[in-house]
Amino acid sequence: MIYQKIYMLGSRLIITVLLLLMFYACSLRPQTHTSESANSQWRGEKRDGIYNETGLLKEWPVDGPQLLWKYEGLGEGHTSAAIANGRLFITGLINDMLTLFAFDLNGQLLHKKEICPDWNENNSGPRSTICINDGKLYIYSAYGKLVCLDTITLDEVWSKDLFSDFDGQGITWGVTESPLIVDEKIIMTPGGVSHNIVALNKNTGDLIWTTPGESTVSAYCSPQYIDDREIAIVVTSVFDYIIAINMDTGEKLWSFPRTSEFNNHPNTPLYHNGMIFSPTGDRGGSVMLRLKNGGKEVEQVWENLNLDTQMGGAVRIGDYVYASGHRDRNWFCVDWNTGETKYKVRDIAPCSVISADGMLYCYSEKGTMNLVRPNPEKFELISSFSVTFGSGTHWAHPVIHKGVLYLRHGDTLMAYQIK
Repeated sequence: MIYQKIYMLGSRLIITVLLLLMFYACSLRPQTHTSESANSQWRGEKRDGIYNETGLLKEWPVDGPQLLWKYEGLGEGHTSAAIANGRLFITGLINDMLTLFAFDLNGQLLHKKEICPDWNENNSGPRSTICINDGKLYIYSAYGKLVCLDTITLDEVWSKDLFSDFDGQGITWGVTESPLIVDEKIIMTPGGVSHNIVALNKNTGDLIWTTPGESTVSAYCSPQYIDDREIAIVVTSVFDYIIAINMDTGEKLWSFPRTSEFNNHPNTPLYHNGMIFSPTGDRGGSVMLRLKNGGKEVEQVWENLNLDTQMGGAVRIGDYVYASGHRDRNWFCVDWNTGETKYKVRDIAPCSVISADGMLYCYSEKGTMNLVRPNPEKFELISSFSVTFGSGTHWAHPVIHKGVLYLRHGDTLMAYQIK
């Protein structure tokens, strides 16, 4: 009986050891393409600055949330982090080359790869955030080069020069457009006369459709996708128009004249329930449009000439828009339905803004990161800390992923625990 118990215990021990060895071996197995399921794009799932996170801190310590890690050496640039499948990707300018950096979520640098020449003329560095989609990276340079890479090997899958391939044109501060992918299409704005806006096959780079649109240059705008009307449409801004294109065919549905001092139009339009909010920048103010006839037509609802958001984006919370001005350097709360300014204050403006778990995260050009409670009656600054790492302008938009706030300041990327 004693020998039988010893035998059974020994057998169980051997089985346990074997199972542990198998588990360990599986954990070491290289990641395969079948695990590549998560995607990442500019300003959250719907390009509206909203990150679907919960359980985040409602107030930060006096010195700010815990800094988990930082990486110095990205080079110049203004792009945000793109995160999916346990990896973080971001770009910077090293020796005049657009350089890709890949990290794990502990801040360990996994890969560094030169891609192509990029902007080195004024406010140098990459300005278009990477799109991650179905195991591929889509990277766009300020000189019109669109590159698709495998997320695991970082090998090039395909590339296009939107200037030479689609009669695209450069613009004053370098083309700026974070790629939009819907199903098999990647939407880009070369800004050419005949190829004003194009849809390419995301897997091959082949042209699916092209439209002359308004035959004018692009305007630093990353497009928005709208799919709750009769026709699925893509809305973006070109030099002096807001324009809508049929997503399936490339047909121009409508264009709405919109000008400002320099016709920058650098903000992705916000969309909600048939209404399109577009801040113009540079004394152009903001406009609200209403879709009509299933999306085939549009009409102006209101205009607010003071809210001239330059490139910090905007966030809609309930019936209110929160954003900052550029020439009118104030933080605004504006009624979504009427355009009425509820209040404006100078405290944190101008800044880039995103939202998560019912709070606003405002990264000020003054070099502070601010936690703000949205309130249409008054400005409520809850917590703030100074961003002391990095150099240059504070322009990159923050990103939140799994309870961590990722902040880029020039050549430095920082990760803060906010959960």
